[in-house]
Formats: sequence, C-alpha cells, structure tokens
Amino acid sequence: MKPGTDACELLCLDLPKAESVRSSIPDAEVLESGASFAKALADPNRLSIALALRDGGEMCVCDLSWIVARQDKLVSHHLRLLRSAGLATSRKNGKMVLYTLTPAGNHMVEAVLAIAAPVNS
Repeated sequence: MKPGTDACELLCLDLPKAESVRSSIPDAEVLESGASFAKALADPNRLSIALALRDGGEMCVCDLSWIVARQDKLVSHHLRLLRSAGLATSRKNGKMVLYTLTPAGNHMVEAVLAIAAPVNS
C-alpha cells in the first residue's frame, strides 16, 4: 500500500476466497432492511426510547417522555421512526397509544448494547 492511501498498488485478487465471500452477502432487499434497522437506532434519543421499551414493556408516550426526559412531541416523532423501521409497534387503547418493541427491535437493541458496552477485562 502506498503511504497515505487505502488501496493496493497492484491487483492481488484471491478469486476463490472473493467468490466465496461475495456469495455469502445477502441480496439488496436484506441489506436495505438491515441498514434501515441500524439507522433507526443511530440516534441517541431513539436508542434511549428503545431501551425504555425493552426494560418497561408496553408504554405510552407520556411515560416514555418522562423516562427519557424529552418532550412528548419529540418522543412521538422518534416512536414513529422506530415503528416505520419495524422496530416498534403501537396499539390504541381508548385515547392512549401504547408502544412496544418488536422482536427485531429487541434483537437490535441487544446487538447495539453488546457492541457499545465497555469490555471488562
């Protein structure tokens, strides 16, 4: 590699290895879905809301707003994004809207926390 660059100076393709790895990469639809999940938790507000839902189960915006110390309009906005990404669901109960994480939402929160948590030696 040239100093200061991130590219090889010559073509050194290990074709069998490259073909094997290439065939293991999911199709574009799966990649889009995964990127959408990851993007939905890329905001600290959404991640804290998702954590609250993970730990508290089904909750309304009022409870979540108090837990994460954010205005209810902001929490509602982030919940819509989590829901549209498939990480949360909602149901109406009278005048209340209750939110919960989907199984995918739970998995994504756990994955993010596993990576973000400091490693204890």
